[in-house]
Amino acid sequence: MEKREQIYEGKAKKVFATDDPELVIVSYKDDATAFNGLKKGTIAGKGAINNRMTNNLMRRLEEKGVPTHYVEELSDRETVVKKVTIVPLEVIIRNISAGSFAKRYGVEEGIVFDEPTIEFSYKNDDLGDPLLNTYHALALKLATKDEIELIKKYAFMVNDLLKGFMKEIGIDLVDFKLEFGKTSDGKIVLADEISPDTCRLWDEKTHEKLDKDRFRRDLGGAEEAYEEVMRRLMGDK
Repeated sequence: MEKREQIYEGKAKKVFATDDPELVIVSYKDDATAFNGLKKGTIAGKGAINNRMTNNLMRRLEEKGVPTHYVEELSDRETVVKKVTIVPLEVIIRNISAGSFAKRYGVEEGIVFDEPTIEFSYKNDDLGDPLLNTYHALALKLATKDEIELIKKYAFMVNDLLKGFMKEIGIDLVDFKLEFGKTSDGKIVLADEISPDTCRLWDEKTHEKLDKDRFRRDLGGAEEAYEEVMRRLMGDK
């Protein structure tokens, strides 16, 4: 496969065209951002970890019936994925109170919910990714009613599966963000990434944070936390 011109650069990834119009190459960066890009830094080795971890989890989700954009891992940092149009809805699933949920509703972190919660935000950096509900999404024509229902179904499936994968390696899945895309034939698939950048992951015994909160909150040890998740998930030394 031939890698061609860069067609997009985001906060954490670059996307390149290929000689196949249906496929693109995603290249993961070590750049780290928080608070809608206001805080910037670098987490050494993060790109390779997020790439390999995302691919590992997407392969496993695909096996369990969740369609994804994953096609083939090319190297530590680069992966071939299906070209999709991202649905501008960020989907956040929460199992335990933390982060903006705790702040917004004035509760402490660490409350385990009886049922997972789901929320949508409008994927728009200029507006600060505001929260919205299904009615807003329909009014803004971000997706159809059927597409939103399918996205919700897949998101809860991903939550059940990911919780199980993480439990096996002694990690609590606190919350996470998903993005979905539409392929050229209109099929909804899981896109973007699943990594310590997009998930809150706590050690189930110590409750130590093993995710981007270490960068966000200046806790230090972000590189080690990402490496630890990778080691547990994939047996990497």
